[in-house]
Amino acid sequence: MRAKQKRKRYDTIIRRLQLCSLLRRLHFDLFMCYRIIFGLVNVCESDIFELHCASQTRGHPFKLYKERSYSSIRASYFSVCVINVWNSLPADRVDFSSFAAFKQTIEQIDFSQFLHGYDN
Repeated sequence: MRAKQKRKRYDTIIRRLQLCSLLRRLHFDLFMCYRIIFGLVNVCESDIFELHCASQTRGHPFKLYKERSYSSIRASYFSVCVINVWNSLPADRVDFSSFAAFKQTIEQIDFSQFLHGYDN
């Protein structure tokens, strides 16, 4: 019962302030990550991300390397906080063939395990 009340309160506040939810923000971050990795935006990928260079990885082949963050400020940067979510994308459910296909598959994945600590 209490969880339902908190959820309703959160939804009400988000609507009143005209903000997007954390889930929507997470989706936007994943979409931007895709655009950067596949060169759909005019940003040098190596300035933001480093592809994981291991020849064998579990999951999808576009895993990103995550440097250890010694600062709590750095830990909340886009390029750091999105990596865990990106690397955990299930290879059997995510379609990397096009941006439209990627968007469709991302909308169907449950990211609830990441939402609690995503906003830092």
